[in-house]
Amino acid sequence: MGFLRNWRRKRVLTSARIDAALWARAASKLSFLRGLSDEETARLKQLVVLFLAEKEMHGARGLQLTDEARVSIAAQACLPILNLGLDIYNGWVGIVVYPGEFRVRKEETDEHGIVHTFDEELAGEAWPGGPVILSWEDVGLAERGYNVVIHEFAHKIHLDGAGDENFPAAGAGMDAAKWRETLEEAYRRFCTEVDAGLPTSSTRTRPSTRPSSSP
Repeated sequence: MGFLRNWRRKRVLTSARIDAALWARAASKLSFLRGLSDEETARLKQLVVLFLAEKEMHGARGLQLTDEARVSIAAQACLPILNLGLDIYNGWVGIVVYPGEFRVRKEETDEHGIVHTFDEELAGEAWPGGPVILSWEDVGLAERGYNVVIHEFAHKIHLDGAGDENFPAAGAGMDAAKWRETLEEAYRRFCTEVDAGLPTSSTRTRPSTRPSSSP
């Protein structure tokens, strides 16, 4: 199965590409992509091409998704897996995009065993083994420090590719201990910055989490 999937992906990459002007329009609205090197940007574009070939993205409630919208969502979805690979997103295909927040019926059981049913307005949701649901209005807030796409796709990494309840699994060929150590260190640093009231979006040198080419 893996051989066939890789063969198909190679065929996609030889026959499809993202129009340069289309990429420029989408990327111009995602300033956090400017911190990528040329090599990282090239790999991200390849992931986006494959993502769009393998996933199905649909607008809901009459929303018509433009090519720019699809590329923008795909680029943000692929950024967290830039060094992990698209296999992290195996097992599901759907992305549903509403014009704005959508209502979801939920149930909670209190400490007395009583089930409470209520409706909740959401900007995004990720279902285990199922689709990612997004509010396009909230997708447009990515430049304001609120990124619903990356947030929900991080849930997909955790829900469908989890190694345990707290850490997503390391990618093929990666050192699992080093991967966990890298995540723990990044989380500790993030908490320290938050507690100190420091900005958390600045670029820093980080350990490589790309799979090793050695056996």
